[in-house]
Amino acid sequence: MNILLIHQFYLEKDDPGGSRFNEMTKVWVKEGHQVTVIAGMVNYVTGKVPAKYHRKKYNLTHYQESLSVLRCYVSPDYNANFLGRLFAYFSFAWYGFWGVILKLRSQKFDVIVATSPPLFVGGLAILVSWVKSVPYLFEVRDLWPESAIETGVLKNRLIIKISFWVESLIYRRAFAINVLTPAFKTKLIDNKKVPSGKILFIPNAADFSLSDSLLENPNSASLREKLGWKNRFVVTYVGAHGVANHLIQILNAASLADPSVLFVLIGDGMQKPDLKKIAMDRKLSNVQFIDSVPKQEVFQFILASDVGLSVLKKIETFKTIYSNKTFDYMACKKPILIAIDGVSRALMETAKCGLYAEPENAEELVRQINFLKANPTICNQMGENGYRFAKQHFDRNVLAKQYLDEIADRLKHV
Repeated sequence: MNILLIHQFYLEKDDPGGSRFNEMTKVWVKEGHQVTVIAGMVNYVTGKVPAKYHRKKYNLTHYQESLSVLRCYVSPDYNANFLGRLFAYFSFAWYGFWGVILKLRSQKFDVIVATSPPLFVGGLAILVSWVKSVPYLFEVRDLWPESAIETGVLKNRLIIKISFWVESLIYRRAFAINVLTPAFKTKLIDNKKVPSGKILFIPNAADFSLSDSLLENPNSASLREKLGWKNRFVVTYVGAHGVANHLIQILNAASLADPSVLFVLIGDGMQKPDLKKIAMDRKLSNVQFIDSVPKQEVFQFILASDVGLSVLKKIETFKTIYSNKTFDYMACKKPILIAIDGVSRALMETAKCGLYAEPENAEELVRQINFLKANPTICNQMGENGYRFAKQHFDRNVLAKQYLDEIADRLKHV
């Protein structure tokens, strides 16, 4: 197949951040398919435009023989405020559409895969589907606009109304919809009235290609000494530092925790400067911030840690999502402390790979950390449990191939 992937936040080579489709497309190409990606120029973690794209509207790069990425202009005001982010979404859709017209005019595609958020990606998929006469599959990685409304990011009633209308249109026009959690499927069927036969389930997954090689040749002891982690019980959070993550709850826990417990926050985002200032004002010597690093380095940090931490803001919509970083912790054989209720909690409890703490409850978070700290044997067993469960149900290579099979099968009936 010749696949056109629309993914505003498709990572650059060796960029930190969510790499679901960077890993997925590698498998697709290895399986003999041609993939072209339409992506944005703004890094979603830092909100910045790399210097090599300054004053450019388009940049076409061939990552490998059968994988090309067309990067399109995105407003650099992505992290400024809500209106800045809205304009960034719109600008990507606008330049993405003209990028197809101007840069990919001669290319023929068999299918379009559009992955959200934002919803503008779905609008772009509709337009490109019409221009190229190619059906599109829409992937729901987050229930938008619900999550934007509940986090307080989206407040304007008119925009909310328009967003729900656009969402409905995207679902109707798609020949198939992929969801990342069972709860998304339930929501789409019960609340959005999407036919169940239209929905497939290819979730997020664990990347064992990185973790297995590192597990075979660990350097955790030397890395811990280098980072000043020796004789500390290290609880590591990896991911975005944004409104939805609500990482203030980690700082609140650090204020209550024993000084021997070190909280490490790896990543970037619009809330990071404020978090660093709060940690400094509170004189929290047991909090360490590390900037975003490529995924291989992230895995080294996780392997050197004692516990992997997954947290989100306490809102209803987040009960429907799987936390991406949870799969990385599982792949690295680390016990997970999860402050996210709903399907993420259920996944952890089914796999018997960690403990749950109520979101935004710092006291409970500390209690669970103290239990893990006092029970290293249980920690090791949880880590092994998570690894085995992810290997059986969430291996990225297996799921990437299953995705291809689902697409090919459903295209036969379009």
